[in-house]
Amino acid sequence: MKRELVVTLRQEHGLSERRACAAVNLRRSANRYRSRPNRDGELVELLLQLAHQRPEEGFPKLFKRLRRQGWRWNHKRVHRVYCSLKLNKRRKGKKRLPTRYPLPLVVPEAMNECWSADFMSDALWDGRRYRTFNVVDDFNREILAIEVDFNLPAARVVRTLERIAAVRGYPLKLRLDNGPELVDLLP
Repeated sequence: MKRELVVTLRQEHGLSERRACAAVNLRRSANRYRSRPNRDGELVELLLQLAHQRPEEGFPKLFKRLRRQGWRWNHKRVHRVYCSLKLNKRRKGKKRLPTRYPLPLVVPEAMNECWSADFMSDALWDGRRYRTFNVVDDFNREILAIEVDFNLPAARVVRTLERIAAVRGYPLKLRLDNGPELVDLLP
């Protein structure tokens, strides 16, 4: 609209471009601006074709595929067209664990009712790491076993628990944390 007014002022009144633009309150750069024709037709076709062939692939893989085919388009341009075609894939969120409602800890009434087992680790002065496997009777907080070594495989943990059970008998319950250490022991 303003651009047509500038053209009219210049032709009919003989004003310079600067004065005609000032009269209609239009910047001279905006008056000179010519929008480019849409040059993305070929890119749109290729992206739609590749996305249809391989719907599981996202932008990075499609862009690499275009490059391997010999197209030298800038990645920012390809991404702009990719997003304008609504091809961008949904990002997967974190897998949410269901909320757990842990029961309150029950105080044991007698020995061997509940044992707690856990791993701890530390380092020596020279930087070597070592681990300890601790078993505690929850009734009287008695330490039943502490195994210390640089490596505590599952067989050794089982052997330690069997040794304690041979002396004290099996507990009614064995309490473990949710750490990854005892995954091999559980069925």
